[in-house]
Amino acid sequence: MDFIKINKNDNVAAALKFLKAGSAVEIDGAKIILKDDIPFGHKFAVCGIAENQNVIKYGNPIGHSVKEIEAGQWIHTHNLKTNLSDLENYIYQKDKIMPQPALSKFENAKFYGYLRKDGQVGIRNEIWIIPLVGCVNTTAKILEKRVAALFEGKTDGIFAYTHQWGCSQMGQDQLTTQITLKGLINNPNCAAVLVLGLGCENNNVKAFEPLLGDYDRDRVKFLISQEEGDEIEEGLKIISGLVEYSLHFKREEFPASHLTLGFKCGGSDGFSGITANPLCGRINDILVSLGGKTILTETPEMFGAERLLMNRAKDEAVFKKIVSLINNFKNYFIRHKQTIYENPSPGNKEGGISTLEEKSLGCIQKGGLAEVNDVLEYGQKPEKGLNLLTGPGNDMVSCTNLTACGAQMILFTTGRGNPFGAPVPTVKISSNTALYKNKKHWIDFDAGEVLENSSFDAAAEKLFYYILDLASGKIQSKNEIAGYREIAIFKDGVIL
Repeated sequence: MDFIKINKNDNVAAALKFLKAGSAVEIDGAKIILKDDIPFGHKFAVCGIAENQNVIKYGNPIGHSVKEIEAGQWIHTHNLKTNLSDLENYIYQKDKIMPQPALSKFENAKFYGYLRKDGQVGIRNEIWIIPLVGCVNTTAKILEKRVAALFEGKTDGIFAYTHQWGCSQMGQDQLTTQITLKGLINNPNCAAVLVLGLGCENNNVKAFEPLLGDYDRDRVKFLISQEEGDEIEEGLKIISGLVEYSLHFKREEFPASHLTLGFKCGGSDGFSGITANPLCGRINDILVSLGGKTILTETPEMFGAERLLMNRAKDEAVFKKIVSLINNFKNYFIRHKQTIYENPSPGNKEGGISTLEEKSLGCIQKGGLAEVNDVLEYGQKPEKGLNLLTGPGNDMVSCTNLTACGAQMILFTTGRGNPFGAPVPTVKISSNTALYKNKKHWIDFDAGEVLENSSFDAAAEKLFYYILDLASGKIQSKNEIAGYREIAIFKDGVIL
């Protein structure tokens, strides 16, 4: 197969390999001679498209033609423009959602995890070092390096998650930092945590600790560096006690309903919305049908496809939350005098994505077909079912946000490749087989196989059991093996 037409109503098809100008293809019984070279993953017209006519992909408009396009011509940024504008009005028109049945092969799906005192279940038993301020980042990294050899094999690892914020911030901006750090501290993959402060920062221990509420003081320990003669030695003593605390947790069997999966795409290409994202959508539907929790983020990458999500809201209250999610983020762009419809990155465009609508319609495929049960703010725990999470599309920030909301694992689709990893296992799923073969040290799963030798059902089953094995600690994700673990906190405020 040289190309794919995704929806019967589409007036474009996507090339599955480089197609040379002058070659013939047959679509819907008609023979088309290609007028241009069509790069891998890019679009060409399957019929004549008049000037200002909508270009249709995924059964929905992805923009309009800026001039007449003949059948067989390449369609990209030179002849296709977005239909998006700024703020829009929305009306709740609920789609009829067919509940996705739990397939019999998955209804008894189980994994082995760690039951925490607060009732959450972790899939890793790690010790985390969380700085309250960037000034103690190096202290955190020295501690991480020192304890790695001391406690090797006793835990699933001891990791420091550094960031540049926590001081010279004001108002909501500082609160966002605090809420994000609180969410990381409460992630169930973290058996115990050392919270590391300096002493004079805005986000000092006395300011931060009340946000944790009634926390487990055996699990969470604080160290204020300015108050210790030797903060490294004191840190080592505290971590030693946390390691002993973590040894009380043992893997137990749990139904898959105890899983919380985050979904993210980064470095997309023309196949992300055709292979990897729809495959994640099937995983989303499987887990939701089993009573699990899923989280879809990247608000700007819902622009142009937001009505499809709004019409899947479980009720009008959730619909209104989605409207606020979209309009609040559009206002964020407007406030900073940025256009809200020029999102695809240079890599996205090189990979075949021309407009924000095209990117968004592919992006939301990760949400499957389930109802949208809730909309989350930073650090908020999800409801059962599908949840939308506010936040930008930036890879590091959005994965940090997912971790702070309690995701034990993130499924991260990519058509270009990305080695980045969050504090939780970050499963890289390639949209095409060429990327998988070229970057096997980055990529965990090849969704490109659905175009070659596998069905979506077979690939989804394979990926779901991979997820259960990963959750059970039988295998590690590539980011865990390579040591890619980072956080980045969203910022939108004044620095003093």
